Amino acid sequence: MLGEALRLIRVFHDLKQGEAAAKLGISKSYLSEIESERKAPTLQLVEKYAAAFDLAPSSIMFFSESLDSGRPAGRARQLVAGKILAMLKFIEERGRGEDAEEEDRVQT
Repeated sequence: MLGEALRLIRVFHDLKQGEAAAKLGISKSYLSEIESERKAPTLQLVEKYAAAFDLAPSSIMFFSESLDSGRPAGRARQLVAGKILAMLKFIEERGRGEDAEEEDRVQT
């Protein structure tokens, strides 16, 4: 889930993978592997994201916590994290729609 959270942070900031990779000082292929969850990000990478996107590392980690515990606080965190991720996905999809509308305006 951390890779997905990192991807959504990048998308929220309207950066392509190559742009984000350059900003983070990593290769685009490594970023792709992280975002697709084929590789796990290091704590150093999470700290780079925190610095690059002005976020607390703990906020980034919040999205990736394993919240499958039966405790009520764990369930509440899971619900909140899910809602935040859904909102970020909505923003991503809305941005795609706006990009398509802008392309249509430019072509006409």
